[in-house]
Amino acid sequence: MASGQQWVLVEMVQAFCEAPAYHLILEGILILWIIRLLFSKTYKLHETYRLTEKEKEDLIEEWQPEPLVPPVSKDHPSLNYDVVTGPPSHNIIINGKECINFASFNFLGLLDNERVKQKALASLKKYGVGTCGPRGFYGTFDVHLELESRLSKFMKTEEAIIYSYGFATIASAIPAYSKRGDIIFVDEAACFAIQKGLQASRSFIKYFKHNDMEDLERLLKEQEQEDQKNPRKARVTRKFIVVEGLYINTADICPLPELVKLKYKYKVRIFLEESMSFGVLGEHGRGVTEHFGVNIDDIDLISANMENAVASIGGFCCGRSFVIDHQRLSGQGYCFSASLPPMLAAAAIEALSIMEEDPDIFTVLREKCKHVHKALQGTPGLKLVGVPLAPALHLQLEKSSGSRDSDMQLLRSIIDYCIDRNVALTLARYLEKEERFLPQPSIRVVVTVEQTDEDIQKAVSCIRDAASALIK
Repeated sequence: MASGQQWVLVEMVQAFCEAPAYHLILEGILILWIIRLLFSKTYKLHETYRLTEKEKEDLIEEWQPEPLVPPVSKDHPSLNYDVVTGPPSHNIIINGKECINFASFNFLGLLDNERVKQKALASLKKYGVGTCGPRGFYGTFDVHLELESRLSKFMKTEEAIIYSYGFATIASAIPAYSKRGDIIFVDEAACFAIQKGLQASRSFIKYFKHNDMEDLERLLKEQEQEDQKNPRKARVTRKFIVVEGLYINTADICPLPELVKLKYKYKVRIFLEESMSFGVLGEHGRGVTEHFGVNIDDIDLISANMENAVASIGGFCCGRSFVIDHQRLSGQGYCFSASLPPMLAAAAIEALSIMEEDPDIFTVLREKCKHVHKALQGTPGLKLVGVPLAPALHLQLEKSSGSRDSDMQLLRSIIDYCIDRNVALTLARYLEKEERFLPQPSIRVVVTVEQTDEDIQKAVSCIRDAASALIK
C-alpha cells in the first residue's frame, strides 16, 4: 500500500516537471486569486447614521402616499349619468325628457309587457323579493328548475343552468372547464365578460383576428405542430375556441359553419356566447346555430344572458347534461352568488312563452333591423358598423381627431342633440384600461320591435341633422 502511494506521488511530481511553463503560471495565478477571494472582505462596512426624532418627524410629515386610484376628471362620461325615470320601454324618460328609445336592449319589447309584469308580480307576492342564498344553500326554488327546463327545451339541448347575473355567466363558465396549461383560441373582438373569464381561467390565450378563419387555422396548425413534438403533454392539454354569435362590439355574426369544420379538423371544443343573438337570430330566436342551420350538438357549450331579448336579469348555459352538471360544482357565479330572484325567473318563463307562441316577432325584428341599417347608411361624417340583422349597430366617426376623449365628446354632443329632439341614443362604453383590444368610440343605435316606421324615420333624420351640424 505504501509503495503504491509513493508511485502516485512520483507520477504527480513527474507530471509537474513536464508541464509547460505557461500552464504552471496560469494555475499559480488561479490559486492566488482563490486565496485572495477567501480571505478578502467582499464589502466595506459603512458607518450607520441614526436619525434624530425631529428628522424622523420631518420625513413623516413630508411623505405623501401614492393615490389609491388615478385622478379622474369630473367631466368623465362615466361620472355624468343620464337619469331614467319610468320603464325604459318604447318611450323612455331621460333627465325628465320623454324620448323614443333607441338605447335599451329591449329587442322584443317584453320589458313592459303586461303578461310578463303580471307573472312577476304574482311571483313577488308568493316568494318575496330575493333568495338570500346560493343555489346549493336553500337558494334553489321551483321556478328556477322550471326555467332551466324551459330553456333546455327551447334551445333543444339536454340541460340548462341559470345564473343570477348575465356578466358572470360566461365569465364563470370558461374557468369551470379551462384551467392552467390549457389553450384557448379567442376572437380579438370578444366582449369584456369573455375577457374576464379568460383571465380567471389562467389558461394560455391565443387571439386570432376578428372573424378571420385563415388566421385561426394558422394558430391551430402551429399548435398541432407543437403537439406533435410533445404528444404526452398534448394528450392532457384541452383546447377551446371561444367566440360570440353576434358580437356586441362589432355588430357582426361569427362564421359558425367554418368554425365547426375547424373544430373537427383540429380536435378542439367550441364555446359560443349568444347574449346578442339569443332571441334575435333564427326563425324561432334560438340564435346563431338556428340562423346557420348548424346542429346544436356540434357546439360544446352555449351561453347567453337574459337581460336583452328576454328583458329579465341573469344568464344561462345549455348543452349536454354532463357538461352542464360540471358547472353546478365549478361555476363560481353559480356556487357563490345568491340565486336569481324568483320574480325575475317567472318573468323569464313568461317571456319564453311569448317567444314560443309568436315566432313572427323575430321576423318583425329582422325587418326593422334591415330598415334601420339601410336608412343609416351614408350618414355624413359617420361610418355604420354592423350587419343588417344586428339589433344594436354602431356609428363611428369617419375621421378621428386623433384624441379618444375629443372623439367621445363629439359623439356625446350628437347624442345630446338627439335627446333634445326626443330621440334617445347612447355611447358604447368600455373600461378603457382593461380592454384587451379597445374598440373605437361609437354611438350605439338599438332596434326593437316596438319602433314604428315613423320613429325610425325621425331618429335617422335627427342623427343626420346632428352629424351635419356638429361634425366639421
